[in-house]
Amino acid sequence: MSTIRIRQTRREDIPALIALQTRIYPTIPPWNKLDLITQLEMFPQGQIVAEDDSGLLGCASSIMVMWDDWAEEHNWYEITSAGTFDNHNPDGRTLYGVEVFVDPESQGQGVGHLLYEGRRQLCRAMNLKRIIVCGRLPGYQPHKNAMTAEYYARKVIWGDVNDPVLSFQLHEGFSYCGVMPEYIPEDVESCGYASLLVWLNPDYDANTPTVIRDDIDFQLGA
Repeated sequence: MSTIRIRQTRREDIPALIALQTRIYPTIPPWNKLDLITQLEMFPQGQIVAEDDSGLLGCASSIMVMWDDWAEEHNWYEITSAGTFDNHNPDGRTLYGVEVFVDPESQGQGVGHLLYEGRRQLCRAMNLKRIIVCGRLPGYQPHKNAMTAEYYARKVIWGDVNDPVLSFQLHEGFSYCGVMPEYIPEDVESCGYASLLVWLNPDYDANTPTVIRDDIDFQLGA
């Protein structure tokens, strides 16, 4: 098994990312090439991929936001400007996780953990206060007639139900904050719902400005 590496996304990765995303989420429209180019131009530091010698295994995309502008309610299309990242705000102190996906054939190899660790490394290096994510609830659909999405999320937290995304995020040290309805309406598995979670940067210094660094070297591998 070759070493899994984390690095910033490059333009030449775009075709492989679109193909991988299409395969993983067949019911959700994938990004297009122009959106991905725009994302890289808007906030290159926040776009990372996992790879090994065989090619790309997954990616994680992020933007910076003023969280008070979005905390009450939002959906994926609003906060990401429909994937263009026009709402990226370099004055914000919150790293907002837009997307994470991993090749199903690579699951169980620690790819997701390394991508999340890459985000944490970015958050620390830039002195951001926190990471906010809205994660899909892909295990909810079979339970939708028996319980609300909120109660389903609670049962995942209590350990009564395993959800492929929320269980993973809790294991990664994120704290559950609630459920967002209609986050991605076409997400059939999640019935449109997402869980809202936060990771607080233990190294955050409120007296030190955010540093938009171009030299972040992700010393991560498995």
